[in-house]
Amino acid sequence: MTDGGQLSAGTGPGSWASWSADDLEDAQIDLSDFHAVVPAGGAGTRLWPLSRSDRPKFLLDLTGRGRTLLQQTWDRLEPLADAERLLVVTGRSHAAAVAEQLPDLPAANILCEPARRDSAAAIGLAAAVLVRRNPDAVLGSFAADHVISGRDDFESSVEEAVVTARRGFVVTIGIAPSHPATGFGYIRLGKRLRLQGAPNARRVVQFKEKPDARTAAAYLSTGDYRWNGGMFVTRADVLLELLATHAPALHTGLQRIADAWETPQREAVLEEQWSALPAIAIDHAVAEPAAEEGRVAVVPATFGWDDVGDFSSLAELLPADVDQPKVLGNPDLVLTEGVAGGLVVPGNDRVVALLGVDDLVVVDTPDALMVTTRARAQEVKKLVERAIEAGLDVV
Repeated sequence: MTDGGQLSAGTGPGSWASWSADDLEDAQIDLSDFHAVVPAGGAGTRLWPLSRSDRPKFLLDLTGRGRTLLQQTWDRLEPLADAERLLVVTGRSHAAAVAEQLPDLPAANILCEPARRDSAAAIGLAAAVLVRRNPDAVLGSFAADHVISGRDDFESSVEEAVVTARRGFVVTIGIAPSHPATGFGYIRLGKRLRLQGAPNARRVVQFKEKPDARTAAAYLSTGDYRWNGGMFVTRADVLLELLATHAPALHTGLQRIADAWETPQREAVLEEQWSALPAIAIDHAVAEPAAEEGRVAVVPATFGWDDVGDFSSLAELLPADVDQPKVLGNPDLVLTEGVAGGLVVPGNDRVVALLGVDDLVVVDTPDALMVTTRARAQEVKKLVERAIEAGLDVV
């Protein structure tokens, strides 16, 4: 192996040309330059009243495993990037909870945002800070609130993405669509890059916005599309270069903040610069324009993935008896008769009883009770808007 995990060329005993297929498959990828970045934010609207603005879903155990989504993210990234190479970018109001849930994370690796400025600012800040700590850093961004199954497949995908990113690509990990979803963006696959150490990496032809149902079905029928799960891997310096080209105002502000990050002026500069940063997603700021330049690659994933976007998708993650509702919490507090499907969250230490109703979502908390159907679970954030309009202190 050469530095950076690349197998050497040539025909000698240490070259890849002299290796068997089994040797190449078993070769270890060096990840010493890989740094995992976890954007941890959210307004807590899609799973209200279970999640709140001060307790968004990444701080909750939504799978009944005894680990929050943030902790599960740590668990799968820690084998790839140890605590010194893992950063969490979060709001100031969540920093204490992040530190409490991840006690092994160095305090210097919690980057606090004064306010929400979308993913380009969060990931760009991490890149600007990282490149000053390690000019050769490869950055991988993974949301704090996704559920992923198939750890070996996940690790293999990240390793391929790191190898590809070292060649100067922005790499996304594309999720295999399980149905013609209209709530996700899509990635159109191009030709294989045929990189040593990344056999599945392909060029990205184009990013597609969230489609209607007919278009989504057409995408699936071709086999050439993947869901955009928001996972990006790239060299930190490449990300900053692309921000300078395609989002110069954002790049300038982040550079000023990063220059002051390890100085006593950090907070003053952060307050001055952050509010002026454009609020834009990393997809729009970097990935889409870079794809048009041929600089984006995709590693098609084989692991299971869910962004837990509403209570209906949350229900799919929980076990239950046939024709019974899923329960997140103490099942002894749920009584049912003639009930099929649905989800119950008994979070108020009292009995929730359902009779003759199907596919309901019932979330019972100490200060709010929410009842809807699984079919309308994506509309829960409308209730949050109504609560804010009414001046209710429950969000």
